[in-house]
Amino acid sequence: MTAEPLFDRRMLEALTCPQTQETLHYDAARQELISRQAGLAYPIREGIPVMLPDEARRLDD
Repeated sequence: MTAEPLFDRRMLEALTCPQTQETLHYDAARQELISRQAGLAYPIREGIPVMLPDEARRLDD
């Protein structure tokens, strides 16, 4: 069973990594937006993507 997003998935098309401007990848299980190039995972809290590098999880964590 996959987690259903609390936001409109079409919104992802407009979001990019604030550091690299690359396209983000949605991780439904962790409710995160992944920037592979920056090595960051931006959290989605209560359906709102938090696009602040200080709030992102490092992918090597």
